Amino acid sequence: MSGDATRTATASAEPEQACPIAPVVDIVFSRWTTPILWTLNEYGLQRFVELQRRIATITPKVLTQRLRQLERDGLVVRTYHPEVPPRVEYEISDLGRSLAPLFATLADWAGANMGKVEEARAEYDADDRRPRPA
Repeated sequence: MSGDATRTATASAEPEQACPIAPVVDIVFSRWTTPILWTLNEYGLQRFVELQRRIATITPKVLTQRLRQLERDGLVVRTYHPEVPPRVEYEISDLGRSLAPLFATLADWAGANMGKVEEARAEYDADDRRPRPA
């Protein structure tokens, strides 16, 4: 297969075929999923308000949407306690907890490399030959 044919086949492939981890990245690394999972893994069982306080910049609407999706994906367990007033608690599931080594590896990478990323960005931004946004 020629180089052009390979590019054409790859360009028309479904994301899952082009990159087999794409579905996992979509689930785990969306804007709010990572902080929610990190918080539940770090602090354990949390009520909605506690979770919202720990992730200060998330809105209640978005937190509700993300928690529902994470529950649907099997990464979070929601427990409803039928008392007055009703109490709902969230915790990371065993499936969600299985992501802890991945998060730990990423945290290690960030600690070792974010300084280099910042240096590269500063170098790139300082290069006068680079086009500037209008």
